[in-house]
Order: sequence, then C-alpha cells, then structure tokens
Amino acid sequence: MFTKEDLQEFLENLLGMIRWLIVAGITGVLVGLVGVLFGKGMTFVNGCRAAHPWIIWLLPVGGVAIIGLYHLFHVYNPRGTNLVLEAIHAKEEVPLYMAPLIIVSTLITHLVGGSAGREGAALQLGGSIGEQLGRWFRFDDKDRGLMVMCGMSAAFSALFGTPLAATVFPMEVASVGIMHYAALVPCVCASIVASRLALYFGMQPEAFPVLEVPEFTGTTAGAAVLLGILCAIISIVFCVMLHQVGAQFKKFSNPYVKAAVGGVIILAITLLLGTQDYSSAGIPLIERALEGEVRPEAFLLKMILTAITLGCGFKGGEIVPSFCVGATFGALFGQMLGLSPALYGAAGMAAVFCGVTNCPISTLLISFEMFGFEGMLYYAIAVSISYMLSGYYSLYHDQKIMYSKVKTEFINRKSK
Repeated sequence: MFTKEDLQEFLENLLGMIRWLIVAGITGVLVGLVGVLFGKGMTFVNGCRAAHPWIIWLLPVGGVAIIGLYHLFHVYNPRGTNLVLEAIHAKEEVPLYMAPLIIVSTLITHLVGGSAGREGAALQLGGSIGEQLGRWFRFDDKDRGLMVMCGMSAAFSALFGTPLAATVFPMEVASVGIMHYAALVPCVCASIVASRLALYFGMQPEAFPVLEVPEFTGTTAGAAVLLGILCAIISIVFCVMLHQVGAQFKKFSNPYVKAAVGGVIILAITLLLGTQDYSSAGIPLIERALEGEVRPEAFLLKMILTAITLGCGFKGGEIVPSFCVGATFGALFGQMLGLSPALYGAAGMAAVFCGVTNCPISTLLISFEMFGFEGMLYYAIAVSISYMLSGYYSLYHDQKIMYSKVKTEFINRKSK
C-alpha cells in the first residue's frame, strides 16, 4: 500500500531529480562550450601542422614548454586522469586550473606532432569544472563526486559526439564491477546537452560506419573470438609499455631534459618513417585501415610512439591511440584471413579499448554509436573476450577493480 511515507519519499526524490537536472544542464552548457573551444582548437592545430610539416621539428621545444607551463602553476608531478578518478571517490580535489592547463598542453602536443589523443584532456577538464561547480553549489563530498562524473560525461560527449557511451563511461571507469547509478540522471542530462551544443556549433560526431557485415557463421564468429584473444594480449602489452616507458623517463632528474630527449626521439622516429601518419591521435590511420589500407607494423608503431609521447611529459590521452592500435591490428587480422577489414577493424578498435579501460558496457555503446548496430554480434564477442582475458591491467593506475573478471568474487584492488 502506498503510504504517506512513500509519498514523502517520492516527492523528495522528485525534488532531487529536478535539482540534478538543473545542475547537470548548467554543467552540460559550461563544459560543452569549453569542449567546443577545445575541439575547434584541436582542428586548428592539426591543420597548422598538416599545412606546415616543418613544425614537427619543434617537438623538443613543445615538450619543454609543457613542463614549464605546469611548473608555472606549481604542478611538479601531474597525475592526469588518475587524479580525476580519485576525485570521484572524494579522496582528491581537482583544481580548476587543471582545465586550462590540460587544454593548452594537449594543443601543444598535437601542434608539434606528438602521438596522443584528446580524451585525457576531456576527462580532466570536465572533471575539474564539474568539481568546481559542486563547490560553488556547496555540495557535500559525495555529490561533488557525482559532479565530477557529470563534467566528464559532458566533455566526453562534446568531443566525441557519443552521448550514450559518454553517459556510462565515467560511471563505469571509476570502479570496475560497480556502477554509480546515482550519477545516471545527471550524466545523461549533461551528456545530451553537451552533445547537442557541440552539434549546434558545427562539431561532427566521430563515426566510422560499417555498412557491409557478412553473414554470422561459425567461421566469422570464430574469427571474432580469436581477434578478442589477440586484442586482450595487445591491450596488456600496450598498458605495460605505457607504464614502463614512463618509468624509464622518470629516471631523468631534470624534467626539462626528459621532455627534450623524448621530443628528439619522437622526431627521429618520425623522420626515419618518412611520414607523420602516427602523429596526433591517428584518426586518418583509422579511416584508411577500415578501408583496407593498413601496414602490418602500424599498430606496433602507434603503441611505441604513444608510450614515448606520454612518458616523456607531453599531454593528451591514450584512448584514441588505443582505437588506432585496435583498428590497424583488426583490419590487418581481417585481411590476413580474407575477411572484412572494416568489420574486424571496428571489432579490434572496440576490443582494445575495452582491454585498456576495463569498461565493456561503455565499449558496446560506443561501438553502436561509432559503427552502427549491424555488426554488434561481432563487437560483443570480441569485447567480452578481451575484457575477460586482459587481466587487471589498465591505462589508469588508480582505477579500482571491485569484482573479479572470472568469478563472482569481490576483490577491491587497484589496476596494474
């Protein structure tokens, strides 16, 4: 029977929902506008480098400039996205100045040709703005954690144009195995507002539609299983490579020397390759791979250059490079087996993304939004297997793994 207490609880929840819709809407607008400016800036700097290839010679200078910029704000050991993940659990604060810092430093990285993505900047700028809004609204620690996720959703959605995945990713990435469902309404609202705002200002969603999907047979399904196994291995290797290369660069006592040396190494490799295809996030590589134009060494080169770029002090993200690694490997895999490079390239993108982030639900959603629904059976197979076999490795040291991947067992451990 519906009692007076039930009615009171319903009304309280209704008022709470209205409050979160208003706050999330404001967050979506503010973070969305910043995301649009950042996205436009990314387009501009990548265009500048394409028009003036000589800019890549400034790689050492760019690295030194980024270190100097962080030191100007007395940040000597930046933790990046790990800091944002800790803020969700109310264990850390994300200062507001992190937003302009990560935006400018990521733009510098892409301008001079470093191999990095942009989602690291998105998550950090969204998290810092979200937490600051929570402080202005005088929210408690737990609600500020929700605001961090809300800001992350808005920034991710504005830059990628994938509001469904952007809604779930912050809720899933913070604690693998446990979803923060209290953040669902604010994250949905902020994500939709930010994505529509980005569309209004002319930013197009990232999309790689896979239109021709072969009949689902034992052979094609078996190939997806094998691809998932191989992508799990690649995910582990990529995470280990990122962490180990970063650890080696930490042996430099002078961060300016570290950044300059890293810049010289990236420049030397790029000049030896005779192409800037591996600079920036790698979107052109993804597009060509899904069209069947892929070199066998492409996925490995992208992993190496991304590890050096981020390890020596440049800023950006690892997610879009992981897309590139997965797409180039998956397309190569499909070609070698005489199967669709587009389908298996897309499945490889999804499987590697899942393996390095430990976020299978977000991965399936982003697959639907980026590739279309026709190949979802293949994506689901590759993603689920990659998730299970990639162990507890992650791009983020402070990611919490709450439940085992192979048993219904509570483990509550940090990722490797």
